[in-house]
Amino acid sequence: MKKQFSEFKEFIKGKKVAVVGIGVSNIPLIKFLVKLGANVTAFDKKNREDLGNIAVEFDELSVSLELGEKYLDNLSGFDVVFKTPSMRIDCDALVKVKKQGAYITSEMEEFVRYCKGKVYGITGSDGKTTTTTIISKLLKEAGYKTWVGGNIGTPLFSNIEEIKEDDKVVLELSSFQLMTMNNPIDVAVVTNLAPNHLDMHLDMQEYIDAKKNIFLYQEKNGLLILNRENEITHGFVSEANGEVREFSSKREIKDGAYLKDNILYLNNEEVCNKEDIAIKGIHNIENYLAAFLATKEDVSLKVMKKVAETFGGVEHRCELVRELNGVKYYNDSIASSPTRTLAGLLAFEKGVILIAGGYDKHIPFEPLADEGYPYIKELILLGDTRNKIKSTFEKLKEEKGIEISISMVDTLEDAVLKAKELAKEGDIVTLSPACASFDMFPNFMIRGNKFKEIVNKLK
Repeated sequence: MKKQFSEFKEFIKGKKVAVVGIGVSNIPLIKFLVKLGANVTAFDKKNREDLGNIAVEFDELSVSLELGEKYLDNLSGFDVVFKTPSMRIDCDALVKVKKQGAYITSEMEEFVRYCKGKVYGITGSDGKTTTTTIISKLLKEAGYKTWVGGNIGTPLFSNIEEIKEDDKVVLELSSFQLMTMNNPIDVAVVTNLAPNHLDMHLDMQEYIDAKKNIFLYQEKNGLLILNRENEITHGFVSEANGEVREFSSKREIKDGAYLKDNILYLNNEEVCNKEDIAIKGIHNIENYLAAFLATKEDVSLKVMKKVAETFGGVEHRCELVRELNGVKYYNDSIASSPTRTLAGLLAFEKGVILIAGGYDKHIPFEPLADEGYPYIKELILLGDTRNKIKSTFEKLKEEKGIEISISMVDTLEDAVLKAKELAKEGDIVTLSPACASFDMFPNFMIRGNKFKEIVNKLK
């Protein structure tokens, strides 16, 4: 039974509340908390100048500001603390304020706790943005009022009173958002798991444990969708509290979704032909199979077929930017892990000129080198990880006698110009970094947009 939001309104009124992080998701949260009668202090490493008009707006709302490098020094004496997703629960500042009796939470935890609509939560190392988007498209096409949030879309907590019981809510959830999640999610989807974000998690096990929170608190009527072909996710079957359905691109699953003889099936009923799906690649077949299982109760096969044949994909995911002199340029900036880059390479089914490298998440690049080399014609590297990736590919030469031509560059513009110089008619150039963007760009969207801007300016 979902909790009534009136309980939260009663609880938060007059409380001394800290919100750590003045970012995209927390700005609407801060305004909402003020509206509900909380006394809010906002904390951020940025200074007033960086915040610009937001600082002025918060002054007018009587929101206190704690800014600058030592912004967490005064995180003390609060009743409630809303943390930013990437902030570890065991960091000194949170441990200290919790000992003082503060209730520590996050925007996403409170949203899931009080949301009246049916919640579909999607997580995984790869494919979660596309799967989240597909599920939302299926539900919208079926006629439901559908809200999209979490890691994508808009922050939803401030809209919670507008969300009705018959509405559908689709959330992309990162390991950071899930680390402290302890509320039941109606339909949980885990696309796959592979090493990721090991710069933030203590080890792979902590990363897996965070992801498991998407289903560990489900009730008996909860539904868990898992990838049968991923060893880690298949291992979750025995831990589920509710119903489990699995999908596979390699084997028939009687009560699941699967690919057989180029046809996608749901519970042994044909949905569509692999060749008719608008977005290519086996990873997208798996994303569709997961989405079909998640929405089986709410969406007809006819709607599933229509969406699969018309949805053109997510921006920054294998997105065709332009064709110039017979060379196609693709923006795959969302590929921030080696396995996601690998999935993109396989979708092209031919050797490509790959631009890769970026912020170091401390995850191994061996899978990209060992499995990706047949699909790489030229490798252009930039960013913090360029030497790490280079040495991984150089091992191929030592161990297997396989040599990939590698160019090292300093900027994204240099990378695109190098690719143009190397490319011949019929070639494909793709920005698919296998890394996060934080060494050079605030996020993968800004990186992708910069790539598109550079490519569109090419003469």
